[in-house]
Formats: sequence, C-alpha cells, structure tokens
Amino acid sequence: APKGRGRRHHIELPMGTITLIDESYNANPTSMRSALANLGQTVPLGRGRRIAVLGDMLELGPDEKALHAGLSDAIDESGVDLAFLAGPLMAALADALPVRIRGGHWKRAADLQGPLIEALRDGDVVMVKGSFGSRMGPLVDALTERGQSDDRARVVAGGA
Repeated sequence: APKGRGRRHHIELPMGTITLIDESYNANPTSMRSALANLGQTVPLGRGRRIAVLGDMLELGPDEKALHAGLSDAIDESGVDLAFLAGPLMAALADALPVRIRGGHWKRAADLQGPLIEALRDGDVVMVKGSFGSRMGPLVDALTERGQSDDRARVVAGGA
C-alpha cells in the first residue's frame, strides 16, 4: 500500500515489536470507520493491544463535532483498547469515549508522540489516521525513524 493509505510496518523497538498501520493521508467519517474496522480485524500479538491514534477530520461542515463524537461506536465495535486523539475537533470524541479507552487528547499530533511511545508495549497494533492537515504523517515518520535509528531496532515494511 502507498504511504499514508494502509501501509503496514513492523517496528522493532527496545520494548518489543509493534505493528503500525499508516492511514495518515486523509480522513472522513466513512474512511475512519473503515480503518477502525480494519484495526479490529488485526490481532495483536501476546499481550498487545489495539491502539487508535486519530487526528481531526477536516472540512466536514457544521456537523463536524457530532461526526467526530459519532466515531465512539466504531471504536467500541472494533475492540480498540486505547485511543490517542489529536486536534480541537477530536475533543468531542474524547468526551464521548468510555474512560477505559481514553489514552489522552492533545491539541496537536506532535504533542502526543512522547506519551504514545511511552505507552507502547510488545505486540501492540497501532493505527494512525487523520486528515492530511491534522499532521498525523509526521507522527508515523517519527515512529518508523525511531525504529531505524536505534541500534537495537529496525523497521520492516510489509504485510501483517
């Protein structure tokens, strides 16, 4: 798959190996639900979890907050264990999620990078998605580069 459109990476980090699903190119309610369903079909390894890292869906019009909050059911149905959210519109989803799923909400995608990396554990499946303007792509780059730059880590692109 092309960058930002479902490409999978297996990233070896000091804490273990994660699967990263890069859906960072664009987002709307339909594609977000589809990506969450795909995450739900991906089985984490060992004690791994399903982690959704979501940025704002932009240019949705006057119902934008309701459309963000409305993703709560898709997150629940997909078996997401933790949701890390970025952007002012994702605040509506953060409020709609059960407390047990809330990984946190940040104003910008760059702000969630550290907390996300600290939360990762061996076997996790992490899906990153948001509109291009929400700047989720650099977060994907940071995760893959982190694997490449560590002597104990490497990144392998490919299928699950």
